[in-house]
Parts: sequence; structure tokens; C-alpha cells
Amino acid sequence: MTTNLPIKLEHLPNNLPLDGAVRIELVEGVPIFRASATVIERIETLMARGRESSLTEDEENELDGYGELDDYLSLVNRVIRNMSLNPNQS
Repeated sequence: MTTNLPIKLEHLPNNLPLDGAVRIELVEGVPIFRASATVIERIETLMARGRESSLTEDEENELDGYGELDDYLSLVNRVIRNMSLNPNQS
């Protein structure tokens, strides 16, 4: 598996709620990390605002941060899924 993401996060989005930001679901017995309803609602609010008018620079940065976080959650989920499908490979 290859990825273009850096190995570690440089920062979390400033407005990311630290409690309740991520939820875990079991999908076919595999834990999957997803953004919480609070985070999804904030992303939808920013996207709607962006369609209606221009976002501020801070809002653009916040939305970009959520996109980056989504990329990392996707990476973690792929790694966990691959490890569950091939437990003998490292």
C-alpha cells in the first residue's frame, strides 16, 4: 500500500471538537473510524455557506483541516481493514 500522506499529522483543525469528534462503528467485525455527527454538521454548514458566498480564510482553513483529517481516517481505516483481512502480513 502506498500513500502520499505524511507519516504524522502536523496539527488538528483548530475548531475540531476534541470530545466526540470521531465515532467508531463495527463493519463486518472491523472497527471503522468516522467523523461524528457534530463534525459532519459543521462541514455541511461550511460547504453550504461556501456555495452561497465566499468563506473567510479561517473557514477555508477549517474546511481544509477537516479534509485532511478525513484523509487520515481513511488511511487508518484501510490499514485496519487490510490487517483484519491479512492478519499474518505486516
